[in-house]
Amino acid sequence: MRMPAIIITLAAATLLTACTSQKDPAEKAVAKIDASLEAIRNDAQVYAADQLLTTETSIDRLKANLAKQDYGAVVVGAPSVSAEVSALKEAVTEAKADAEATNAAAQAEWTDLNAKVPTLVEKLQARVDQLAKTHKYPKGMDKGAFDAAKTGFEELKTEWTEASSEFAAGQAASAVRKARSAKSKAEELATQLEVQA
Repeated sequence: MRMPAIIITLAAATLLTACTSQKDPAEKAVAKIDASLEAIRNDAQVYAADQLLTTETSIDRLKANLAKQDYGAVVVGAPSVSAEVSALKEAVTEAKADAEATNAAAQAEWTDLNAKVPTLVEKLQARVDQLAKTHKYPKGMDKGAFDAAKTGFEELKTEWTEASSEFAAGQAASAVRKARSAKSKAEELATQLEVQA
């Protein structure tokens, strides 16, 4: 009769020892994974937000198991969650490098656009002022077409101002897109108003 009680006690002690022996590795695994994520969290929010949310969900599951003292589940699940964090880190590194390359290209293109567009805008402004004063429009242009060109010119100036503001705010790629559009409009107006580009 005493034998089964001893076996039950030994089994319980063995189970308790097994659980206790996994507690330390489980806590260390969660702490390590958490630290790895924290190191890249800010960049991940910018460059891989969706993947970050998925990884955070996996980490939350690990932490829930740790809180329930299900150390075995933590130890078993930790390697795959650690791999998720590593994959997130790679995705962030790649996306950040792509963004930096795009930004560098945009910076170079901006330098070229910034050298050309303001000069063209000045020439257009002088021509618009002259035509408004003399009312002698280019061949094939009447007052209605001139007024439309003037409106287009005002829109072009607004677009260029916005592009300049965006570039100053560090949004080079967006600024370049607007500046390209402004340059295209300026060249079109230069043709209509017979301005030497």
